Amino acid sequence: MISCRLFLSVPILLPPTSSAMSKRIRIFTAEDVALHASPSSCWVTRDGKVYDVTHFLADHPGGDDLILNYAGKDIGAIMKDAAEHDHSDSAYDMLDEYVVGRLGTGENIVSDDWEATDDFEPEETDVTADFEKNEFLDLRQPLFLQVWRANFSKLYYLQQVHQPRHTPESPRLFGPWYLEMLSRTAWYVVPTIWLPIAGYLLVRSLVQFSTGSYSIPLFTSDPAAPIRAMLAGRIVPTAFTKAIPCFLLGNFIWTLLEYFFHRFLFHLDALLPDHPAALTLHFLMHGIHHYLPMDRLRLVMPPVMFTFLSYPMTQLGHLLFTPAVANSVISGAFTFYVLYDCMHYALHHTRLPAYVREMKKYHLAHHYKNFDLGFGVTSKIWDYVFNTVLTV
Repeated sequence: MISCRLFLSVPILLPPTSSAMSKRIRIFTAEDVALHASPSSCWVTRDGKVYDVTHFLADHPGGDDLILNYAGKDIGAIMKDAAEHDHSDSAYDMLDEYVVGRLGTGENIVSDDWEATDDFEPEETDVTADFEKNEFLDLRQPLFLQVWRANFSKLYYLQQVHQPRHTPESPRLFGPWYLEMLSRTAWYVVPTIWLPIAGYLLVRSLVQFSTGSYSIPLFTSDPAAPIRAMLAGRIVPTAFTKAIPCFLLGNFIWTLLEYFFHRFLFHLDALLPDHPAALTLHFLMHGIHHYLPMDRLRLVMPPVMFTFLSYPMTQLGHLLFTPAVANSVISGAFTFYVLYDCMHYALHHTRLPAYVREMKKYHLAHHYKNFDLGFGVTSKIWDYVFNTVLTV
């Protein structure tokens, strides 16, 4: 789902430097280790620890081939196998010099076996036990700096952030109250702010279709001009025949944006750099929603966040169309955005009519069954078109 749930204007902090990170024990996955299986980068594991033995290959008494045969794999059993290669205690001591991290022991909650039910209620997470077991994020502490100072690899982050946790109250994201306040948004804030804006743009478009696209001043010069023109009866009936199709085009465009933002921006997992800054941006935009999918105060976009996302799209609209057409199209897109965000909240927390109940099962399956499919929130149409439909 498209939900970018958080306000991104946070104090500028420098992530850990590479030298600082190199001194920290990082948490990796077995997939991380398997990527290092060559003479130029050779990693192995033993007893849950990860070792980079690349520079030891040439010095290995038994030759580098013995190590390369197990590159990217666990060597615990083979090191104990005297018939294969006998190792002294000093060999184990020497191995400790090459420790670069350890394997994470994260549990899997998301499963292809998950079944959607009308009365689905997730179990509350024991936050203390969760942190002790997974050593990912401590839900008792502000989350932002924990991700920023991450000691886990990208693959471990992605593995963990897609395993939902559930708490009765919204976990704190930021330490300072003023930032924390901006990261939480009640669902009714969305229609309260954006429906009047959509209505204003539609009125502006109707006036422009009636009197000419450039007949009223810019919003920054005289924002009340279209309202005065409407009250003065300057909107002609034919303006509606022009504005309504443009408004409906905006509805259609939003359904595409909903899908493409969700799939290609918020689930850009494969192209995500393995760096704390990139992980933090991912977490703020969408990761936190998959990590805490039932958090009532982070299910709709904070107004500032949607402003950042919508600005380039609205500018593109004005570049492609005349002001009258652009304002109707943007009004239609904003109206469907409000429908989308309110429906997204309802899919997580409300008992619903039949169609919406079906979409609720579909969307929850995106969280609990397969987050690489099922990107549609208000409908499945683009999932069918682009072959990402999720079987529930």
